[in-house]
Amino acid sequence: MSGLLSPAHEAVFMRPQPPVPPSRWNFGEMSFGTDDLVAIGADLDIETLVQAYAHGLFPMPMDRRDIGWWCPLQRGIIPLDGLHISKSLEKSCRQFSIGVDTCFEDVMRACGDPNRPHGWITQDFIDAYVRLHQAGWAHSVEVFFEGDLVGGVYGVHIARLFAGESMFHSRTDASKVALVALVALLQRAGVTLFDVQWTTPHLISMGAIDIPRAEYLRLLAETQNGPSSRQTADYG
Repeated sequence: MSGLLSPAHEAVFMRPQPPVPPSRWNFGEMSFGTDDLVAIGADLDIETLVQAYAHGLFPMPMDRRDIGWWCPLQRGIIPLDGLHISKSLEKSCRQFSIGVDTCFEDVMRACGDPNRPHGWITQDFIDAYVRLHQAGWAHSVEVFFEGDLVGGVYGVHIARLFAGESMFHSRTDASKVALVALVALLQRAGVTLFDVQWTTPHLISMGAIDIPRAEYLRLLAETQNGPSSRQTADYG
């Protein structure tokens, strides 16, 4: 994978970030019950989203009006030293080229294709995360084949946390290649926690595991204690 990544790719994840902006919603005092769904309401403003992710929550639409905020009892993560890369996937990686933040909205729209099963990414969510991306809090990794976008992944980056949101592919292994590239970039940027929300058979095959909510929140708190050492070294 190193041959597919450039200093320009790495620079995107190495940019210093401002402090987490305050929100009118107090996520720090939220009580966590015995369900994955923690709260309903609020909005998709930049400040709301950043504060929510920094406190372990992520949004999904409940219906046309309401937003649900989730913090699963069993949280899916991919240990950054535990990604499974098969020999066939290594070969596939050499067939594609990689982009970073070159077409964030296109990746998100492909992930939200209404023809995909269990699609949930609405226009409101696309608009909100594009704003988040433009503010420097969300990134995409794109996979191209002969100049065409054939796969990608996007998510939210706060300090040493990367919260993966969704990925897609229109060519075999393209989403897996996006994941391999993303993990390599996160390692180089000093990210320590790669959240994938819920595990799936596909993600488990790549090395994802489940951890209890309390353990996730403990790891999350560690990611927010200042910038990564790599960021400090490059920009301090």
